[in-house]
Amino acid sequence: MTQDLFRQDATLPECRATVTALSEAGVVLDRTVFYPLGGGQAGDSGWLVLADGSELLIADTRKVKDEQGQPTADIVHVPAPGQEALLAQLQRGQGVTARLDWARRHRLMRFHTSTHLLCHLVAQPVNGCSITADAARLDFHMTEPLDKDVLNAGLARLVAAALPVTVGAVSDAELDANPALVKSMSVQPPRGSGQVRTIHIAALPGSDLAVDLQPCGGTHVANTAEIGAVVVTKIEKKSAQSRRVVLGFAA
Repeated sequence: MTQDLFRQDATLPECRATVTALSEAGVVLDRTVFYPLGGGQAGDSGWLVLADGSELLIADTRKVKDEQGQPTADIVHVPAPGQEALLAQLQRGQGVTARLDWARRHRLMRFHTSTHLLCHLVAQPVNGCSITADAARLDFHMTEPLDKDVLNAGLARLVAAALPVTVGAVSDAELDANPALVKSMSVQPPRGSGQVRTIHIAALPGSDLAVDLQPCGGTHVANTAEIGAVVVTKIEKKSAQSRRVVLGFAA
């Protein structure tokens, strides 16, 4: 089992870790700051720094899957091609430093929180999501048209409000009692531990209602002001009942 340090503190840029497994897929550590692909968010990249200072470039991060193809509690760090010599130096039990490509991760965090703001502005079920370091998109299950200018004004207002973004949890029973917390139609939050991780974006001044509260395992900024200038770059009609909104950072 890989201890996922990013769940409670997404700002950790690196950590010391021990190699627990090596395979064709990559390197499994006992603990990591690397987020694995999931929930629409891309996996992290960065480096595993060896004792002699050499750096193994990590191109992607994934959850290890079992024989039935189901994700396990282990996280595999996928090396970029052409590093066979460095990989040959690794052994189980060896200590390394797991170091994020922080600039890329921070863009992912800013985009991910932006999609939660978008869920507030477009109060419709989500039937598709993609969050990369270059853009983010949400597909909404709806038939009505969306106005880019209205959405951009709403995003700018929520970013400027500097609203705190916090990690919390609800019990399985609380989630069952309030199914509207789940905005996604296609991805259900993981259950089984008794607690489901949530992301909470505080209410606007003068309101008692949170801007957003939903189950989410991804990485986020601590305050909406940290997002910066994010804008809607495109709105597409994907089908009769689907509208796609694409986000980018303003130049």
